[in-house]
Amino acid sequence: MITSGFNQTIVTEFILLAFGDLHQFRILLFMAVLLIYITCVSGNVIIYLLIKLDASLHTPMYYFISVFAILEIIFVSTIVPKLLDILIAGGNRIIFASCFLQLFCAVAAGEAECLLLTVMAFDRHLAITNPLNYLRIMSQACTKLALFPWITGIMASSVLTIFTASLQYCGLNIINHFFCELAPLQKLACSDSYLSSMATSVTGIVGLLLPFIIIFGFYTHIIIKVLAIKTECGKQKAFSTCSSHLIVSGLFFCTAMAVYVKPSDKHHNKYLAFIYTVIIPVLNPFIYTLRNKDVKRAFIKLF
Repeated sequence: MITSGFNQTIVTEFILLAFGDLHQFRILLFMAVLLIYITCVSGNVIIYLLIKLDASLHTPMYYFISVFAILEIIFVSTIVPKLLDILIAGGNRIIFASCFLQLFCAVAAGEAECLLLTVMAFDRHLAITNPLNYLRIMSQACTKLALFPWITGIMASSVLTIFTASLQYCGLNIINHFFCELAPLQKLACSDSYLSSMATSVTGIVGLLLPFIIIFGFYTHIIIKVLAIKTECGKQKAFSTCSSHLIVSGLFFCTAMAVYVKPSDKHHNKYLAFIYTVIIPVLNPFIYTLRNKDVKRAFIKLF
């Protein structure tokens, strides 16, 4: 809805177009997204419970995986329920406050995931390159390292949300996306959005590109160290503890960077966003279970 006051129209709600160009597949898309959402939440809940209930999984690596599972649940639950409402009930209207609340939660959870993936890469790097001091260092730093992504994600999201929400919205209120995203909102603003767009780009570089480079550096050093191991069994064991995290990181960062490092309101961005907000989160539980003997052993023991 757009109201008028003091000779200026004021936007009080936004309209999310979502996947209007695929309207003929609306029911099929709803069923697919619903199945993906249920699978994602269930899979991450199972992983969290397995790690909490099985004493053999009470290690720093699995502690970080359990935290990542919680973040995944928050991330998809911020975005997917509204998408389901749009697809099945046509509920494509979202009030101003709800839109920016969704934006804040999505950016905070997404940024926290980026940093947590970096922390997990550091954990694997330390375990392989400095195994003698690994448990001593991680026993002191594990909780702090797990809290750091949450705090930083909330702080970064607060800045971006305040910058974007403080813009004036007095014209069009149609967002060509399936959730309240930064670039489409900034494009709708009738005031100068230069500072908001710059803040988004800087956050994309610092919060996405920099962690990706750090993770790449960690794994480059890990590979060099692993190749120096003489036994094939030792090499296989070292690579097996890293492969799942490397796959998850690669999938997430590649699609997210395409959207955020140089933000623009391109039509295909919402499809890229669909990959890293809906598709990748449902793959993660399977990647961590199917490629992890410890988790599969714990699953069999529990059920």
